[in-house]
Amino acid sequence: MKSYVQLAALVGLAIAAGGPAAAQNVNDAPLTEKWAPSEWGPDDRAGAVNRTTPELVLKAVRLVKQGKVATLGKVYASDAPAFGTRSWKLVIPGMPTGGPFGTQKLIYNDEYVSTELGQIGTQFDGPGHIGVMTSKGMYFYNGRFLGDKGVSASGLGPLGVEHVAEKGFVCRGVLLDAVALRGGPLPIPREHSASDPGIVTAKDVEEMVKRQGIAPIGAGDCVFLHTGHGDIWHPKNWDTFDAAEKAKRVAQFNAGEPGFGISACEYLAERKIILTGADQWAVEAVGKDAGGENPQPFECHIKLQTKRGIWNLENLDLSQLVADKAYEFLFVWSPLKMKGATGSPGNPVALY
Repeated sequence: MKSYVQLAALVGLAIAAGGPAAAQNVNDAPLTEKWAPSEWGPDDRAGAVNRTTPELVLKAVRLVKQGKVATLGKVYASDAPAFGTRSWKLVIPGMPTGGPFGTQKLIYNDEYVSTELGQIGTQFDGPGHIGVMTSKGMYFYNGRFLGDKGVSASGLGPLGVEHVAEKGFVCRGVLLDAVALRGGPLPIPREHSASDPGIVTAKDVEEMVKRQGIAPIGAGDCVFLHTGHGDIWHPKNWDTFDAAEKAKRVAQFNAGEPGFGISACEYLAERKIILTGADQWAVEAVGKDAGGENPQPFECHIKLQTKRGIWNLENLDLSQLVADKAYEFLFVWSPLKMKGATGSPGNPVALY
């Protein structure tokens, strides 16, 4: 099984191997299937979060019955697992950074963070994160290309995460407990098959909804998957491990992951959800040769995000919700308004 450090290198090599004109390196489905304009029009920059209405917000608020709060983010730290060559480094300049000032001798500290800020730890994938190499260029959500005016290495302009952040997410959260369904943590998939126990299919989603006794998944919902893979890197005990144990767990976490197969992703898209999330690093299954239910790596990313504007939250801590069997809850979160960024860190909140 390739680690996702190796996978990142393979993806980069595939892109670098030829330009948009190299037929073997293009996928024109976004053009021939007319993925753009989106259902919200050619000027839309926010995606499926547009489905949120005052009525859906008020309905979601009524799910708060016990007054409990769960924070779903994990701790950002230099020793946490990260995709490819991504890393996190935090330093406190000066110690203290400034002061003393005035007669009371005030001092203060700042922090300097060096990281891929939108794509590290608990992370949100926005409009500028996932695209498709087509014969007309690098295609992103709603028919935008990396060569468009206003899109540059200094910021992605109309693809920036701030456009989603203007809306924010207030929705009915749905927890799908695949660990309960399978009778234990799901394994990394070995085959491109709906029968592989590490791949969660559309039928599995229907069965979990039925077993958990919750209302069917519907428009405006935010859907979260518990696979058990996230327990390899769990915030409650991570700092108790020594460096060798952490390194072993990072390698195990990065080696692949159970998750949604493409049939489940298409099922959720048909029900017009607005967000997916999970306790692992890609939400979808990453198994044999980095594929899932099909051989294509990250097929759900393409079909949900690039095609439909249904965004993604990765590396969530769902343990409190699982322990309380809180399968429906009020979910509240917004990306940071980082102009032109691909995504955002954050600490989402579930209330129930």
